[in-house]
Amino acid sequence: MTKITFMGAGSTIFAKNVLGDCMCTESLRESEIALYDIDADRLRESYTLLSRLNENVNQNRAQIKPYLGVPNRKEALRGANFVVNAIQVGGYDPCTITDFEIPKKYGLHQTIADTLGIGGIMRGLRTIPVLADFARDMEEVCPDAWFLNYTNPMAILTGYLNRYTSVKTIGLCHSVQICTENLLKSLGMDDFLEGRRELIAGINHMAWLLSIQDKNGKDLYPEIRRRALAMNDTSRHNDMVRFEYIRYLGYYCTESSEHNAEYNPFFIKSRYPEMIDQYQIPLDEYPRRCIKQIDGWEKERDRVLDGGNVTHTRSKEYASHIMDAIVTNTPYKIGGNVINRGCITNLPYDACVEVPCLVDGDGIRPCHVGKLPVQLAAMNQTNINVQELTLAAAVTKDRSYIYQAAMMDPHTAAELNLTDIKKMCDELIEAHGPYMQGY
Repeated sequence: MTKITFMGAGSTIFAKNVLGDCMCTESLRESEIALYDIDADRLRESYTLLSRLNENVNQNRAQIKPYLGVPNRKEALRGANFVVNAIQVGGYDPCTITDFEIPKKYGLHQTIADTLGIGGIMRGLRTIPVLADFARDMEEVCPDAWFLNYTNPMAILTGYLNRYTSVKTIGLCHSVQICTENLLKSLGMDDFLEGRRELIAGINHMAWLLSIQDKNGKDLYPEIRRRALAMNDTSRHNDMVRFEYIRYLGYYCTESSEHNAEYNPFFIKSRYPEMIDQYQIPLDEYPRRCIKQIDGWEKERDRVLDGGNVTHTRSKEYASHIMDAIVTNTPYKIGGNVINRGCITNLPYDACVEVPCLVDGDGIRPCHVGKLPVQLAAMNQTNINVQELTLAAAVTKDRSYIYQAAMMDPHTAAELNLTDIKKMCDELIEAHGPYMQGY
């Protein structure tokens, strides 16, 4: 029997999607499912919802068991074949609020703050110790399991696990799966969705659509470029930042414009406040999403716990497809986050990159991509610099690496001087308290 352990099962809606996918997959229907969380209320709610889902779509074929808190973590992991990670260390309150509000005092504004920038650095540093504990337990009780990481900052966390532990880790992000479909639909090119071929590679949240052809092999990029630039020149919409990438870099990238607005020094600039409206940049977007998601879950929870029906249709999330491919030895292709090791020849050998990967009974194997266009590699490298320095801080506990990570962050460096960067980092470390022990 396959055992699937879900870490952070209190992320109820995401747990429903991933584990619901498993219940809709023939090879995984009879799995043992371990739900782990440190929040008793959220764990209980998730267990209730998933039990009903198991009854409604899976005839109760899966065996579901909740595990609460650190003392039960090893048992949740024991014998697992697959471990899905969706934790958020520190949550919305207090940690996410802190990551936004303290930088604002220094004039540094963010949109999402979970991947790069000062918010991404802090989130990575408070999450790595928890993942290190997971890894030690896995090395003891399920050493052959695959760790499917969905938690951000993706490159920092996946890089840490693959470089500093023996846990087999793949980082997964849905932005690769929806990239070209959303792009073509937004440009009125829906007719080219069927049978299209594409190549995407780079780093998480900044992987590049390197090529795209229709089902007959015709290059679609000239028409994409023409329509994207015309759209940016004539209207305002929610993907203007990435369309400007097309204008100035020649290529589109995977993650949304609200994310990419804060991965560079070009768009969020206190000297040019009009650019926020010009490029439709949603400052403080992540806190708004958190509030909306919390409210939405409370309404869904009340409906479900009051006897509401729960059902599910298999989604495009990679997790169940990866598990199925490994269990049945059926080849499947994904976009995954792995250690480079030469897959992209003009990015650092030990950086965490996002590249095509083949999955089958032998596991997950990254594919060779070759050299990125030089301007795209340069953009990726500015983000890798921050990731590498954050990892250095995590493994050495040397606070100076935190300062340097923030100094090398493109958006932070464009807005603040060195003195304020150091002061801001010190204030954030102090505010996060026990989450930043040892620095």
